[in-house]
Amino acid sequence: MISDAMAKAINKQMNFEFLSANLYLSMSAYSSYKGLDGFGSWFYNQYFEEQIHAMKMYNYLLDQAHKVELDCCPKPASDFGTPLEVFEASLVHEREVTKRIYALVDLALEERDHGTNSFLQWFVNEQVEEESTLNSIIDKVKLVESSGNGIFMLNRELGLRPAPVTAV
Repeated sequence: MISDAMAKAINKQMNFEFLSANLYLSMSAYSSYKGLDGFGSWFYNQYFEEQIHAMKMYNYLLDQAHKVELDCCPKPASDFGTPLEVFEASLVHEREVTKRIYALVDLALEERDHGTNSFLQWFVNEQVEEESTLNSIIDKVKLVESSGNGIFMLNRELGLRPAPVTAV
């Protein structure tokens, strides 16, 4: 069983993951509204991925015999600017998620909670992948942002992203 402090911290992060999902759903809607359905699809898949992350924490809390406490999520932004700006906003957000995951790992280490530390390593690795993927997309957008054809091709490429597996 995990400590009350650890359960509270995981509950807080779980709710932040749900907030992340809502942010990505808003980015999806914005991108599709702007005629970039491939970008919209990429963000829509990201929305589902963030829900999976939240549900991993939800299930972990229940597995550890702790109460799940859901909060209301603040309304996400609905206007993100250019394709570059929307992906840069996503990267800024993912860096905040990384910072929060690292704080959870620090707490687990401080409490000598090896089970939670092990559980959180999946999220540490996931954040490395998230930031790397966004950095790569941002680099590509920067290369083609002045070319309508380039944005069109990148939009098509990102639209091919497969949906995440939803089992947690």
